Amino acid sequence: MKLPGTKRRTSLVAALIAAVGIALGASAQADDMESEIDYLVAQIGQSDCTFIRNGKEHSAKNAEDHLQMKRRRGKRYYDTTEQFIERIASKSSWTGKPYLIRCGDGESMPAGAWLRERLEEFRAGTS
Repeated sequence: MKLPGTKRRTSLVAALIAAVGIALGASAQADDMESEIDYLVAQIGQSDCTFIRNGKEHSAKNAEDHLQMKRRRGKRYYDTTEQFIERIASKSSWTGKPYLIRCGDGESMPAGAWLRERLEEFRAGTS
């Protein structure tokens, strides 16, 4: 004998289990993104590179601090590490000018390209 409403309760339980699974998956993705961004920002700070923002040179530590500030203030503008790089860490939000990085005696390169290279290295090392 079936109890009244059993099918509805079973459907509700299944929906709740699915929602928890989705939430856990989203949480794991958010943790991965935060770990990746932590790594990228630390890589800038630990580098011997010069960070060029709006035509002015800044130390690696200053660049790290600046990107951490932009990260805190700009969380609503990105949902992935790639979006963080493109929307937050690659250009000035005031002038739109791209950030550049110059390492050693080498030529300057766009910060976005430098960060994408570091992201690929990070993902290759953690997979």
